[in-house]
Amino acid sequence: MANIISNHWQELLTGLGWTLLSSVLALFFSLVIGSLFAIMEVTENKVARTIARVYIEIFRNIPLLVITSFFYLVIPLYITKVNGFTAGTIGLTIYTSAFIAETVRSGIQSVDSGQMEGSRANGLSFWQAMRYVVLPQAFKLVIPPLGNQFVNLVKNSSVLAFVAGFDLMYQANNIASTTFDTINSYMVVGVMYLIITMPISYYMRYLEKRLA
Repeated sequence: MANIISNHWQELLTGLGWTLLSSVLALFFSLVIGSLFAIMEVTENKVARTIARVYIEIFRNIPLLVITSFFYLVIPLYITKVNGFTAGTIGLTIYTSAFIAETVRSGIQSVDSGQMEGSRANGLSFWQAMRYVVLPQAFKLVIPPLGNQFVNLVKNSSVLAFVAGFDLMYQANNIASTTFDTINSYMVVGVMYLIITMPISYYMRYLEKRLA
């Protein structure tokens, strides 16, 4: 492992940078998109509820690799060329947003319905009540499952390796193919994934206790 690190530290750092960038982008956009679809699921508008339900059921039940491959292989044929990093990040965003939507929806429905009724009675619109009253309480309730989704997102970013996304797993494959030291190559990358995900896990636990 020491030889792998000393001889290929530049490739590993490059992979780490792309992995972090993809994870941060996918985390932000999946949280925004997932929250939006979660709100659509609990609105009184039947069309909005149907759209949200179809989106969630489709992308929650399709493998991440299939979604990523669609953007990497199919979209360039008919619309525009998409590189591996972009395709992987978009796929990761869409896939994760479907799970976050269900998580946030469960949090919203766990908040007492009187919170929304009281907010509307005081003159707030539905969206204002969601933003200032319901969602802050809902996010407190779903911190543990959201934390799990964030950790899974980082690990799922390894899908970029299948579409030349230059992430950690992509670099590990290249190192393993040139050094023929497969075990140590993947062990080094596994440790690097731990370095990324462990702080997220501990921070989410801290946040859960702080907001309890």
